[in-house]
Amino acid sequence: MALLNILIWLPIFSGAVVILLGNERANTARWISVIVAILVFVISLSLYTEFDSTTHLMQFEEKVAWISQFGIYYHLGVDGISMPLIILTTFTTILVIIAGWEAIQTRPAHYMAAFLIMEGLIIGVFSALDAILFYAFWEASLIPMLLIIGVWGGANRVYAAIKFFLYTFLGSVFMLVSVVYMYNKGGSFSILDMHNLSLTATEQAWIFWAFFMAFAVKVPMFPVHTWLPDAHVQAPTGGSVILAAIMLKMGGYGFFRFSLPITPDASWQFSEVVIILSLIAIVYIGFVALVQRDMKKLIAYSSISHMGFVTLGVFALFVAYKPGAAEGALLGLEGAMVQMISHGFISAAMFLVVGVLYDRLHSREISTYGGVVNSMPKFTGFAVLFAMANAGLPGTSGFVGEFMVILGVMQANIWYAVLASTTLIVGAAYTLWMVKRVFWGSVTNPDVNGLADVNIREFGVLAVLAVAVIAMGLYPQPVIEVIHVSIEHLLNQALTSKL
Repeated sequence: MALLNILIWLPIFSGAVVILLGNERANTARWISVIVAILVFVISLSLYTEFDSTTHLMQFEEKVAWISQFGIYYHLGVDGISMPLIILTTFTTILVIIAGWEAIQTRPAHYMAAFLIMEGLIIGVFSALDAILFYAFWEASLIPMLLIIGVWGGANRVYAAIKFFLYTFLGSVFMLVSVVYMYNKGGSFSILDMHNLSLTATEQAWIFWAFFMAFAVKVPMFPVHTWLPDAHVQAPTGGSVILAAIMLKMGGYGFFRFSLPITPDASWQFSEVVIILSLIAIVYIGFVALVQRDMKKLIAYSSISHMGFVTLGVFALFVAYKPGAAEGALLGLEGAMVQMISHGFISAAMFLVVGVLYDRLHSREISTYGGVVNSMPKFTGFAVLFAMANAGLPGTSGFVGEFMVILGVMQANIWYAVLASTTLIVGAAYTLWMVKRVFWGSVTNPDVNGLADVNIREFGVLAVLAVAVIAMGLYPQPVIEVIHVSIEHLLNQALTSKL
């Protein structure tokens, strides 16, 4: 019964201990951090092994009165939508701590502690069933990332950190206002009670756009995406990995948990707007990525484009659905969920690849490199695999989610599917263009000749991600099985009018 509590508070308290150890005992701090991260991941696997995939009901629930006079509870629980995202969080945290083992020499204990604390807070976001508790974890998770960018980032780190905080914090204020309004109307902060709240068309419209502001900024969707490239470019490698692999998924999760079940009629009414914005992100942002000279910025724009498939799959259900034929809508929703997990693996891998190169030559400019394969053949093998996954190559996880979304969208509107499919061409263009200039050809920079191939630590991190990308690409069924019933229930909620 205390499983979710352990997953939230073990890394938070451990992070506090690591801070108290101080940077004078940096090596001890590193070992404690990685041991705790591995332990939390192993414990999180119990969510999967003991999960009942035949029910949509919340599992592993914990509920204790928190602020009794306002009916606010410390209420936790997971279903097939939140559980995989928690495991993705615990998995990725191990990688970023190991990846920063030698690269971070400035305040290493504080760096490791920030990731442990952020891990616990993000797990809290995915498991909170009280809206105020959700909001508390949501906002608190901004603080470690703000510090990670602002302390260990690049030359313009303060600007990027403040921009990141202001965009995401401002969007969240609208969510808080809508939550308080629903409490005044229904008398409960329980998210599950809010799912059953009867709202007028006007109320749904206002609440929908309030939620949209919070979640669209986090995804991020066009046109509120401009904070992400700056944040990625200035963040250290670990910060970029968590930002892309985990924090962006908080926005997608918000649409699943709040927008569809609470405001189904407004979601139906405004679905075309969201679909158009998603298609702009997929197509236009893909072309923006094509002209980037900075590898991190290219991958950042690539993330925006690929996350467009999440919102496309979520809202295409309203035009895909026809009475008695919900297969396309269900496929789009499941594809959006699979895309979030897949993007977590691939984006983490791509930023780690750039991090390995940056650790050696301290440059992210594509023009700095060329012919890397001549000095780093093992590393190039990993980089090309992840690049192919980023381009949506069949057999990798990058293909599965996008293909499911395209199939679902095709049942709604063939032209939506055609536009979404252009990512297979544009994505291959900017990814292969980067690979060609960085890894192939003759060596143009003498410093490239002296590059050392990946060490055991780097090899292990990249190998684990390679296995995850290929395994999910070849056999995604374990993920689809645990999400199916919960997604099916969400579909019924989204298609049930409250007017």
